[in-house]
Amino acid sequence: MSAFPLYSAAEFRRRALTQSGGPVETAWRDHGDHLINPEAQEIVLGLKLKDAAVLVPVVDHGDEARVIFTQRTSKLRKHSGQIAFPGGGIDPEDASPEQAALREAQEEIGLPREGVEIVARLPQYLSFTGFRITPVLSVVTPGFHLALNPDEVDEVFEVPLSWLMNPAHHERGSRPFAGADRFYYRMPYEGRNIWGITASIVRTLYERLYA
Repeated sequence: MSAFPLYSAAEFRRRALTQSGGPVETAWRDHGDHLINPEAQEIVLGLKLKDAAVLVPVVDHGDEARVIFTQRTSKLRKHSGQIAFPGGGIDPEDASPEQAALREAQEEIGLPREGVEIVARLPQYLSFTGFRITPVLSVVTPGFHLALNPDEVDEVFEVPLSWLMNPAHHERGSRPFAGADRFYYRMPYEGRNIWGITASIVRTLYERLYA
């Protein structure tokens, strides 16, 4: 039995460092909503993809860790109003996906880098919108003060890791896309709808660390 509560940040860190499912560099095909979309893998492999990174910030609240999400502003051209992790495109000056994720989190919500411990990566997510996304797992020390960029983020909220890692909350939805039904994960939480890429990353987190 673990020496830490199952959903503490310490246990999250341990699981992230010893995650199952093969190397993250080659495991993207085995996780997330690619598995519920026939032929989706070959479609995205045919796209010209831009590299991006998101930070998965797990806040160390003792026995019950919580995960930070953003509500994107309705003014954005793409994915406006959606729930997301802090993140964005990897710029030429970014030394790594980790540095890109930290930079974006600081620019979007003012999350101070010195309070963020980078732990590991999840397998990349290849999106139909043209991005190859590296999810960067991190543990965040509480007590930070955020400053939201109003051009990008309307709101920030936290969800208990235990709630996210309960597969009973991983619903499936569908909508037409490019002439066919596209299936996706959705996780409604207190009036908010976590879905699409963000929900798929959460699902991968569950499959790699808690399944």
